[in-house]
Order: sequence, then structure tokens, then C-alpha cells
Amino acid sequence: MVIVDSSVWIDYFADSVNSQTDWLDRQLGLQPVGLTDLILCEVLQGIADEFTFAQVRRELVNFPVFDAGGSDLAIATARNYRALRQKGHTVRKTVDCLIATFCIESGHALLHRDRDFDPFEKYLRLRVVHP
Repeated sequence: MVIVDSSVWIDYFADSVNSQTDWLDRQLGLQPVGLTDLILCEVLQGIADEFTFAQVRRELVNFPVFDAGGSDLAIATARNYRALRQKGHTVRKTVDCLIATFCIESGHALLHRDRDFDPFEKYLRLRVVHP
């Protein structure tokens, strides 16, 4: 399963063209694609009008939406954050730490356009799709 980060979904729904949105467009229906509840929240919270909100929500909930929470994931996320900080990398957003740790713990790859995930790939074995 490939988890698609909000950084890609936002570009995708805005019709922005980049290697990640091209990959997503080509692979939809060919590869299993999903997202987490946190990604769903990040995408939807940025939508200004109700019509677009409802349309995007309908499209996204057709994919598997995983719960990325609980105390076990919170503890693993804190450990990963601390490990990266000790290597000189401070991740800017806790949500990104949770998403990366969810993918690592669940064995899912991540499609993203956010540099905060790079140290997770380099040091913590996050599998990343590189289109």
C-alpha cells in the first residue's frame, strides 16, 4: 500500500503538475493507495468552500483511511522524533512524525512532497515512492 501525503493530495486536487501528482494520476486503480485520518484532516481543513469540501471528502473516503493514533504509535513517534533530533534533524510538524511512523510501523510506502520526511527515509527506513 502507498500512503499518499497531504502535500501530494493538495497539489493533485489543485491540478498542480509535478512528478508526484503525475505518479498518483497514473497509478490510481493500478496500485493500492490510501491515507491516514490525519492526512484526510490536513487536506480538508484547507478547503474554503463547502461544495469543494464535500466533493474532495467524497473522493478521499473511497480510499482506505487508516487511523493513525493510539498510545503505541504516539510512543514510537516520540522515539523517532528524538532519534532524528539527536542526529541534528528537527521535524517541524508532529503530524508528519505520526504519518512517517505509521508508515514505518505498518510497512507502507509514502508518496510525499515534504522535506520533513527525508530524515525518516535516510535514518529510520521509511519507504518512499520516488516517481
